[in-house]
Amino acid sequence: MFRSFMSRPLRSVLIAATAISLGATALSAAEPGDVVAKVGSTEITEADIAFAARDLGPQLQRFPPAQWRQILTDVMVDMTLLSEAAKKEGMEKDEDFQRQVRFMTTQALRNAYVAQKLDAAVTEDDIKAAYDKEFKDFKGEEEVRARHILVSSKEEAEKLIKELDGGADFAELAKANSSDGSAANGGDLDYFTKGRMVPEFETAAFALKPGEYTKEPVESQFGWHIIKSEDKRIQSAPPLEEVSDGLRQMLMRERYAKLIEELKAANPVEIVKQEAPADAPAAAPAGEAAKPAAQ
Repeated sequence: MFRSFMSRPLRSVLIAATAISLGATALSAAEPGDVVAKVGSTEITEADIAFAARDLGPQLQRFPPAQWRQILTDVMVDMTLLSEAAKKEGMEKDEDFQRQVRFMTTQALRNAYVAQKLDAAVTEDDIKAAYDKEFKDFKGEEEVRARHILVSSKEEAEKLIKELDGGADFAELAKANSSDGSAANGGDLDYFTKGRMVPEFETAAFALKPGEYTKEPVESQFGWHIIKSEDKRIQSAPPLEEVSDGLRQMLMRERYAKLIEELKAANPVEIVKQEAPADAPAAAPAGEAAKPAAQ
């Protein structure tokens, strides 16, 4: 969500961000301050490589893992060379550059503050408490677990129903006769709720008791079905591990909104309204502008 690498000690940043580029053996001994390369008197450290890995992760995926570390090192060397050349030209004194530095500093400090004061403060106990509250009165939908055999004609379906009446195994008939992709699993469609299947199939499946199969073929747009109900149940609440990330994000949003209100109450904020230039892009919705950037 708002997670920032600055929420952990720099060694943790190094381990997390360079795992894709260094390999496990190198990571065990790497320290943030270890020097990787030198450009003149400027040192490039493992921490620099780590932050480059974080920013360039998606691009690195286009190359073999064995090349990642060298690519990151080359990027940092090139970046340092160009940075030093810019300094010699006095570009760091340019007014627009200074504005960019101020913006990026503000952004980085915002991310660090959110990570350390909010993200790191959300504990597993907080998430468990939010889970208990969110799903305390959870009422799931009815769902059925069914198998089916799909064939192209009513006559073929009726023939298979007679075989079932004679004691044939439904799963084996599905494997041998069904044209549906579930045939390999004996026609097993797992659990589903209402609204997931075409109406004709759904009506028939939910009308069956567990263990029953349709005594007449069921026609749908896909062909002719024989349906067997394996089980019925009411959906239970999702396990904590499946929703913990979403609950963490919910808690972060709530705490972020509260923090912003507290800071606004403690610090005077004045919005100086100005007319936007005719060619200016449309402003983001008010709610969007207040959201911290995802990391």
